[in-house]
Amino acid sequence: MKSMEEMIKAAQQAAETIQKQMTEAQNTLEQIMVEGVSGGGLVKIRCTAKGRVVGVAIDDSLMVPADKQMLEDLVAAAFNDARVRADAASGAEMERIQGSMGLPPGFKLPGMG
Repeated sequence: MKSMEEMIKAAQQAAETIQKQMTEAQNTLEQIMVEGVSGGGLVKIRCTAKGRVVGVAIDDSLMVPADKQMLEDLVAAAFNDARVRADAASGAEMERIQGSMGLPPGFKLPGMG
């Protein structure tokens, strides 16, 4: 039978391992890139799976002052598309990581919601 001290040490080691894996997962999410598009590809936004925008591309044909409102709407739509794709990529990566740790699907770790 294990002593209380051994069980506490094992629990601490398990917690440290999970924390390390979750930190690695967060770093991985920052490396996964997704692209949101709108206007049939006239506006594109690239972001990480964590949602950090890294680039915006706007087709030259949209650079018309009279069409400013439409351009703004397309940028917002592209951002929202990128956000949906980032959330999907993030969810898939977190499920993969949690599965590798033996956690059940949908298990919410503190701070990783």
